[in-house]
Amino acid sequence: MLRKIRLTLAIVFFTLITLLFLDFTGTLHAWFGWMAKIQFLPALLALNVGVVLALVILTLLLGRVYCSVICPLGVFQDIVAWFAKKSKKNRYRHSPALSWLRYGVLGVFVITLVAGVHSFVALLAPYSSYGRIASNLFAPVYQWGNNLLAYLAERADSYAFYDTTVWLKSLPTFVIAAVTLVVLVVLAWRGGRTYCNTICPVGTVLGFLSKYAYLKPVIDTDKCINCNLCARNCKASCIDIKNHQIDYSRCVACMDCLDKCKHQALRYAHPSKTKVEATEKKPEEGSSRRAFLTSTALAASAAVLKAQEMKVDGGLATIEDKKIPNRKTPILPPGAQSARHFTQHCTACQLCVSVCPNEVLRPSTGLMTLMQPFSSYERGYCRPECTKCSEVCPAGAIKPITVADKSSIQIGHAVWIKRNCVVKTDKVECGNCARHCPTGAITMVPSDPKNPDSLKFPAIDTERCIGCGACENLCPARPFSAIYVEGHERHRII
Repeated sequence: MLRKIRLTLAIVFFTLITLLFLDFTGTLHAWFGWMAKIQFLPALLALNVGVVLALVILTLLLGRVYCSVICPLGVFQDIVAWFAKKSKKNRYRHSPALSWLRYGVLGVFVITLVAGVHSFVALLAPYSSYGRIASNLFAPVYQWGNNLLAYLAERADSYAFYDTTVWLKSLPTFVIAAVTLVVLVVLAWRGGRTYCNTICPVGTVLGFLSKYAYLKPVIDTDKCINCNLCARNCKASCIDIKNHQIDYSRCVACMDCLDKCKHQALRYAHPSKTKVEATEKKPEEGSSRRAFLTSTALAASAAVLKAQEMKVDGGLATIEDKKIPNRKTPILPPGAQSARHFTQHCTACQLCVSVCPNEVLRPSTGLMTLMQPFSSYERGYCRPECTKCSEVCPAGAIKPITVADKSSIQIGHAVWIKRNCVVKTDKVECGNCARHCPTGAITMVPSDPKNPDSLKFPAIDTERCIGCGACENLCPARPFSAIYVEGHERHRII
């Protein structure tokens, strides 16, 4: 019964968290967004003391149920292991703990977290790793399925579905997500929870706490016949049936051993003083060590997820793609407060990138901010009425803001480049930037002050500009816009 309850809860959590990354409409976040906010590392970075304390208490009471129920990466490994078990049953065996590796990775993780090297932190964070897999690999398939339904619905004169664009937001992030997926699948197929018990820093922290859990699997030595069935079905490889010991720091409370024991020699209870209490086992000579990492190269083609865009204007002229301007300071979404605050809290889970309806957010390719999102306006602009990214961020990197707040937060300012402007190059009237500026920060002024009827150039009031990028996105100049937004290190209220 305990195993069935655990499986039911795990499936519910895994399905809903996955849908948070697949749902490009952002409607599910109003109901289930809290599932992302109770993940351990995001809650820790958001200084959500209540959630962190609840997870610590949960672990001290029940063991590492977080790893087997709440963490989507842990459940994903269980799914892979379940398929692997179809080809070979009773496939696991006890192996000694690589404590030096576990605590070594944790130490490096903490050092890089404090030092601000968040690209390394993002690589190891379990929730973020799964988020990148879901948003970069699963989401395109989900969106293509949606587009097929939209095509069929259109033929039936129905608007139940609408077409959405599938595009490659960042090649490095896509490759990292693909390599992470391959490594996880290989490790889970061969050794079950190898990643959780050798690499994952969250697993190491919770593993230390789970040694003191009130309830845990306990071996009844009077009933145990040393059949080894429990150990051969333990995905964590933590049951030493010869010595009747369980390494509770690696046990993820999956309850598989309880379900497999045919003699009721295992029970989930508080260890009794009259029973042999499980302790950490000592390494045995000749014991084989599980595989640590299997590196697999994956060739990623940008053409697979190339944007499905219209390339002609009225069937007459080819539309040239816009290029990203060389910004001195990246543009961060409203609510990020400052570059320092954002980089210190963001785990690069890509949840905000997944729900951005304007296709503005994309993962960074910079070394120090690798995979963390930034804004770019080639495909859209940050609409003043949209606050999706601030609503879904679980780590506090983007603080919740209202629509009224967003209209007054200056994330950057517009810069005009005269040599790119069509008024200068083509000698034609334009004013597109001024017409679409939501704050009225752009005014068209005569190019010749002495001639009011001369062609007009844009003049920018940087005190009123909020950096939304409407002017940059809607500028007809190609390939570089004649007006672009320069980001601010610190956001301010205007």
